[in-house]
Amino acid sequence: CLEVYNEEVRDLLAPPPKGGEPAKLKLQDLAGVVCVQGLKSTRVATAEEVAPLLAAAQRVRSTASTKMNDRSSRSHYVFRMRIRRREGEGGECRESELYLVDLAGSERVKESGVSGEQMVEARAINKSLSSLGDVVAALASGAKHVPFRNSKLTHLMQNALSGSSKTLMFVNISPLAKHYNESVSS
Repeated sequence: CLEVYNEEVRDLLAPPPKGGEPAKLKLQDLAGVVCVQGLKSTRVATAEEVAPLLAAAQRVRSTASTKMNDRSSRSHYVFRMRIRRREGEGGECRESELYLVDLAGSERVKESGVSGEQMVEARAINKSLSSLGDVVAALASGAKHVPFRNSKLTHLMQNALSGSSKTLMFVNISPLAKHYNESVSS
């Protein structure tokens, strides 16, 4: 479990250093696969073993109160699970990855009323979401160059968005007329 906060990749499961913030990590390309150097990895066998890990990560995720939301996500949250399965006794071992990503919502600074550090967070969130849109557009058009490295979020998600991977996106929107513009933007 990790978060992309202000273009920094942070481990949400490693014990925080003395400063109290989660450990900052670097992305590394190894043979065409993006890895997170130093990310805490935990072996689990059941869903029951995963739940406390998700809860622990959620407790340290960056959030703040704004005019729009009393518990606004200030980061993109990524849960990455590597799944290994062996076919029968001594059979072929198959491996795949599952990414569950909770994107921070785009933020209209005028409406959210943020300033200072929260303004910096809002700009980083909006920039990375814009970069994600650029990556999706490049992939959809079959462009020769896909700008994965334009943000930490898209670089991190390169494995999940390219090759033979499959991607599904859920968007939470409001049915209220007063949120129409935000819903259309989403």
